[in-house]
Amino acid sequence: QLVESGGGLVQFGGSLRLSCAAATLPLDKFAVGWFRQAPGKEREGVACIRSSDGRATYIDSVKGRFAISRTPSTVYLEMNNLNPEDTAVYYCAAVAPPWGDVCVREQYTTWGQGTQVTVSS
Repeated sequence: QLVESGGGLVQFGGSLRLSCAAATLPLDKFAVGWFRQAPGKEREGVACIRSSDGRATYIDSVKGRFAISRTPSTVYLEMNNLNPEDTAVYYCAAVAPPWGDVCVREQYTTWGQGTQVTVSS
């Protein structure tokens, strides 16, 4: 029910904008998030919007560089000043309230198929 797009290959310091479209889920009423998984690593929450208050949260490594936003049907992740450590498969996810106040994969129930982001050095 979630379809990501916008991934690709970008150079160090470049930018990408990921999109996640939902056909039927009211994303403005759900908690939504972007997660990423690099080879050999756990899937981690990068940026989420909480359902309880609509606040965005970010992991420390992307603060000031990434921005999450949404419309009722689409979630975006604007990524700037990318570096090779950002290379991963990026997934969007959603969950109905009251879940999703913590940006961890265990709280999210609906996932996209993922989109590859590769940052060259």
